[in-house]
Amino acid sequence: MAQNEIILTPEGLKKLEDELEELKTVKRSELAHRLKVAISYGDLKENSEYHSAKDDQAFMETRIAQLEKMLKTARVSNSKDTTKVGVGSIVVLNDIEVAEKIEYRLVGPAEADVFENKISYESPMGQALMGKSVGDVISVDAPIGVIKYELLEIKVNG
Repeated sequence: MAQNEIILTPEGLKKLEDELEELKTVKRSELAHRLKVAISYGDLKENSEYHSAKDDQAFMETRIAQLEKMLKTARVSNSKDTTKVGVGSIVVLNDIEVAEKIEYRLVGPAEADVFENKISYESPMGQALMGKSVGDVISVDAPIGVIKYELLEIKVNG
């Protein structure tokens, strides 16, 4: 993997492309209008609306640059292998200690979202899962100690 390369699932790539398009079209236009209105208020030194819009513009332009860089170095990976865990795999795990089933999707760091059960392949859990097969026991170092999981199933998205 190239040094600055990021790995995305096809869905993650689309999400970043959509965000970039939204920022470049809709959001830029909205900010231009906000700036025009703020400038019409006069005296820019004391104009909080103007300064707020300029701050928002700087933040947005930084995010656009980030997205463009990420997309330029992105590599799409979506594992269709149900025998070994890879980026894009959906895994069903059994927490051995509490006998609780958990399902995660392994994604690139840019897509990770714990609230959607998407974990990065770079996280301790993701690293422990990569390349594993059904039936394997995975040990993950956590602040509360080592947690052991049994890999029950590997599914593919779509």
